[in-house]
Amino acid sequence: MTDNIPEHIALVMDGNGTWAENKGLPRLNGHKAGTDALKKIIETVQKSGIKFLTVYAFSTENWNRSKTEVDGLMNMLRDYLQSDDITKLDNEDVKITMCGNKNDGRIPSDILSMIDDVEKRTENNSTFHFNIAFNYGGRDEIINAIKSMSAKDISSLSEDNFAKHLYIPELPAPDLIIRTGGQTRTSNFLLWQSAYSEYIFTDTLWPDFDKKELDKSLEEYSKRKRKFGKV
Repeated sequence: MTDNIPEHIALVMDGNGTWAENKGLPRLNGHKAGTDALKKIIETVQKSGIKFLTVYAFSTENWNRSKTEVDGLMNMLRDYLQSDDITKLDNEDVKITMCGNKNDGRIPSDILSMIDDVEKRTENNSTFHFNIAFNYGGRDEIINAIKSMSAKDISSLSEDNFAKHLYIPELPAPDLIIRTGGQTRTSNFLLWQSAYSEYIFTDTLWPDFDKKELDKSLEEYSKRKRKFGKV
């Protein structure tokens, strides 16, 4: 493990469906395997010295998938939010936050209540921050930020003032964004926050992404010189 550890990493967990299809299994089996992989990665990230982890769990575009897949994903989220995994994270002083649009009417009301409960249970935790990007879209976040601004806000508009209207204003920009699954696009993820993030794209499918793969990404990150526009 390198000494140059990012403060905040974000994960685009891509490849669950392909993983399942490669094995002749239904796509939901891939999402279940992906959930299991995430639980292990959370533990690894906690131990690495990284303070913030944001995962792209469900995008605003994912509602366009089949009803069977969407319903299955909702049920998995229900199970997770009520599981012992949440209690374990709470006991480990982990703050859990949802990063996404709670107000567009598409999230089932019982899931919204569960999210609210988890956020309230963990709001005073501070050792580690776990952010779930759910019903999230980068463009949607920017539009909603603008809608929430007053005339006074707009008249004194600056980058800092604008950022106060994002879903999680206190969330630092991700130092590193890792996308699994072999695709090399941002997919509407953290568009504002990622202006100077480092990206790593890997062909590894998300259910196969483990500590070894994470360590490889962190090693690659440690070799990069972040200039932020400077020489």
